Amino acid sequence: MAGLRMGEVRIKRAIERVPGGMMVVPLLVGAVIATLFPATPKVFGSFTGALFTGALPILAVFYVCMGASIDFRATPYIVKKGGTLLVVKVGIAMILGVIFGRLIGEAPVAGGLFAGLSTLAIVAAMNDTNGGLYMALMGQYGRPRDVGAYTIMCLESGPFLTMVTLGVAGLSAFPWQTMVGSILPLLVGMILGNLDREMRDFLGRAVPVMIPFFAFALGTGLDLTKIWQAGLLGLGLGVAVVVVTGIPLFLADRLTGGTGVAGVAASSTAGNAAAVPAIIAAANPAYADAAAPATVLVAATVVVTAILTPLATAWTARHFGERTEEDAASESAPGAPHAAPHLAKQA
Repeated sequence: MAGLRMGEVRIKRAIERVPGGMMVVPLLVGAVIATLFPATPKVFGSFTGALFTGALPILAVFYVCMGASIDFRATPYIVKKGGTLLVVKVGIAMILGVIFGRLIGEAPVAGGLFAGLSTLAIVAAMNDTNGGLYMALMGQYGRPRDVGAYTIMCLESGPFLTMVTLGVAGLSAFPWQTMVGSILPLLVGMILGNLDREMRDFLGRAVPVMIPFFAFALGTGLDLTKIWQAGLLGLGLGVAVVVVTGIPLFLADRLTGGTGVAGVAASSTAGNAAAVPAIIAAANPAYADAAAPATVLVAATVVVTAILTPLATAWTARHFGERTEEDAASESAPGAPHAAPHLAKQA
């Protein structure tokens, strides 16, 4: 046994050193295989072939497990903090969706410096906060009780709010059945998790496990020859997410009694947001052309914000963050809110 331990390869640790690694690395592996060996799913078929094309079923399970982690009995503070950050983040995405929906519509930009950019990519990148990053930053720089705010912000996850945003922007709408179907797995998970705490713990532990599997399946639909285009554009979109959402989130946090640190810590893009373009395209063919480049751009944004958001949060904490005696007392009090630990693993 000792020999086996000495010979272990620290694959998980290596992947986690990459920002958003559990999402980004499998996605790139899938893209490499699909680009170099495109016939792989047909040659092997069966379960191997299904893994190459099965992103949507895996995501359906993922959102059930994610929903189970949301506690209906959140304290008023968590509801206020999480609700404020949720409304501001989604509100910004809606405003940008309306603006870019008028400018470029559903299709991606065809050429030039902004080739591949689409309203879908912008909305998907802006809508969803990296929960694991947010909670880690709150534990280090902010008020630990603000960690629980992510139980409300979890509602950003999935394609539902992106569908709503695109509809508000006046772009191709979705039938109500599709809208309900997009949020139903999350709602089912929420009901199960709140009826039975053991179910919440059981399903919640599966959330981080699902991420690399649906990421790989998404990657198999990408063409690596086009990924280079996302380099500068992905960097720009990542910076835009931190700046465009970070400033209003900072102000909203300050206005609701916070230091502003929690707001800046929420100015990131979740790894699972890279799955949204494919789901949107499956629900409405009008977005089919935009889905692949949007997936690449959002994946790049995940990495960029995972680097920039901690830097911005650290700067904000140095200049505005103050840990008060009231905070310390509220955090040590019996029944003080804590976020489910498994959520901290989300990338």
